[in-house]
Amino acid sequence: MTFLEHIKGPQDLKGLSTEQLAMLASEIRDVLVETVTRTSGHLGPNLGVVELTIALHRVFDSPKDKLIFDTGHQSYVHKLLTGRYDTFATLRQTGGLSGYPSREESEHDLVENSHASTSLSYADGMAKAYKLRGEYGRTVVAVIGDGALTGGMAWEALNNIAVARDSKLVIVVNDNGRSYQPTIGGLASHLNSIRVSQRYEQVLDLIKTTVTAAPIVGNPLFGALHGAKKGLKDFLQPQVLFEDLGIKYIGPIDGHDEAMMEHALRKANEYSGPVLVHAITHKGFGYQLAEQNEEDCLHQVPAAPKPLAVGQAAAKPSAAKRAWTDVFADEMVVIGGRRPDVVGITAAMLHPVGLAPFKAAYPDRVYDVGIAEQHGMTMAAGLAMAGLHPVFAVYATFLNRAFDQLLMDVALHKLPVTVCLDRAGVTGPDGASHNGMWDGSILQVIPGLRVAAPRDGSRVAELLNEAVGVGDGPTVVRYPKGTVGAEAEAVGVLGSMDVLAVPGEGNGRDVLLLGAGPMAVTCVEVARRLNDHGIGVTVVDPRWVKPVDPAVLGAAREHRLVAVVEDNGRVGGFGDAVARLLRDADVDTPVKTYGLRQEFLAHAARDEILEAAGLTPQHLARQLTEAVARRTQPPPAARVEEPSSTTERLPE
Repeated sequence: MTFLEHIKGPQDLKGLSTEQLAMLASEIRDVLVETVTRTSGHLGPNLGVVELTIALHRVFDSPKDKLIFDTGHQSYVHKLLTGRYDTFATLRQTGGLSGYPSREESEHDLVENSHASTSLSYADGMAKAYKLRGEYGRTVVAVIGDGALTGGMAWEALNNIAVARDSKLVIVVNDNGRSYQPTIGGLASHLNSIRVSQRYEQVLDLIKTTVTAAPIVGNPLFGALHGAKKGLKDFLQPQVLFEDLGIKYIGPIDGHDEAMMEHALRKANEYSGPVLVHAITHKGFGYQLAEQNEEDCLHQVPAAPKPLAVGQAAAKPSAAKRAWTDVFADEMVVIGGRRPDVVGITAAMLHPVGLAPFKAAYPDRVYDVGIAEQHGMTMAAGLAMAGLHPVFAVYATFLNRAFDQLLMDVALHKLPVTVCLDRAGVTGPDGASHNGMWDGSILQVIPGLRVAAPRDGSRVAELLNEAVGVGDGPTVVRYPKGTVGAEAEAVGVLGSMDVLAVPGEGNGRDVLLLGAGPMAVTCVEVARRLNDHGIGVTVVDPRWVKPVDPAVLGAAREHRLVAVVEDNGRVGGFGDAVARLLRDADVDTPVKTYGLRQEFLAHAARDEILEAAGLTPQHLARQLTEAVARRTQPPPAARVEEPSSTTERLPE
């Protein structure tokens, strides 16, 4: 058996020798590479924290001591060391281990939210609670990547942690110089300067060895000089930034030297107040392909293709499918050539959201704000006020963090800002915190905002151009994760909307079927199935889901049923907006809405989640058939019962 197979929990690490720990670290890296390249997931971040995580579990006693990972994508090693080696092969698979910490999986996991810059706030609250409860023997540890320290929420937490002088709180800064791409901002430059400067320690060592050797006056003189170390730090090394906040600083430490990390963490744990341990690591460490990957050190890798079955012939090569993000990326470059006022904004995700080609073409017209969506949105407002048209490309789930800024800083001032929401709707294996199923609801409340939902690749380009053409208010373009599917061409128009299908010959106008975004293509298949069964369906792609085109009203009056399909939460989404429009206009045609239940979805493939939610052509066709049938059957005759002989008749 390997060392890793013997690790059933953190307590099994305590007795291992230095040599055994090195072998364990090597085994962990082998398992990470073998598993993650097969299942997909975050490889680079976890390769970089192997020794760091081993040291954490040797020094602290989880779950008595609380370990919080920010963001949770660097928790794979933690999973392996807390009894999940036997199930690690199921990582990110349906019914298997989550790609982030999961409270359902283990008592060692605390925070499931994979949004960055939150760990210090959780930790601050927990440490204060333990102090108030008199539980002084517990330490709270927050492991935060230096990329997450670009988020304003982290600094709000640090500001509060600094005055909690007696909180047993250890902050481990995993400083690899990267989040997705090389970390942006003044703090990143500060950490870089620490990373390359050893002058402070060298000078302090020189003073200690030379001054203390002097007879009689040596030790007193060293004490006086040591008392002036604050000024020496100011001059030689900018780590004073943290100590000026009131947080004890230890580092920088080689995060790949397990013994050194242990020593630093034990010192931190002995201290009675908040301590920051600064660990220097290398993303992708120990795996050459990751270390040499300049884009993001294999931050996240796709799943390997499934092997062929015995006797199965390899499929003929076909044209590579394009991702939704790629379509956006290419069109942005085209727009940039035509519109010098268009600029791009990203929150530390230049490559994932598709702005890298735009930056390559127009290097002075992209702004990376770090993990600071709130700042990015209000900065976009400032850019727009100064005459530019910003395009803020961000994952749909991360727009939640900038809602107030979009509402009060952008929309209130009717500013021309375009927000492009990548990974809108169901994302799948990334889990509950990454599904973009909320924006379709929260955006409905913003006055003057226009929201576009392209159904296919051609419409991404088309609607993006329309969005940046709007000059009197903000716009949003939302599109999903993955590859672009089949195109669905319009057969007619209805106001500003596209008609994709009409009732078959001989069929009546039974259902007006509105499909938002890619669900419009699904609705075309639903219509085909229903028309084959004599149910006439008109399929409409609204293109712009906010505001709802009033042309829906006339069409609704001509049909017996209106149905809306969206891969957003049902509450407050496009379906509710359509129903409200009909109610306000006194249109009595009934409305059925189909979308996602308001719950945090477990990780699974996108197709599996849509299947479970009933958002496939087969499920929708069956539900609509039943809905139409209920409206074609005459109401049951009222049953009149003769009063019994013992029942008193009512007076006539």
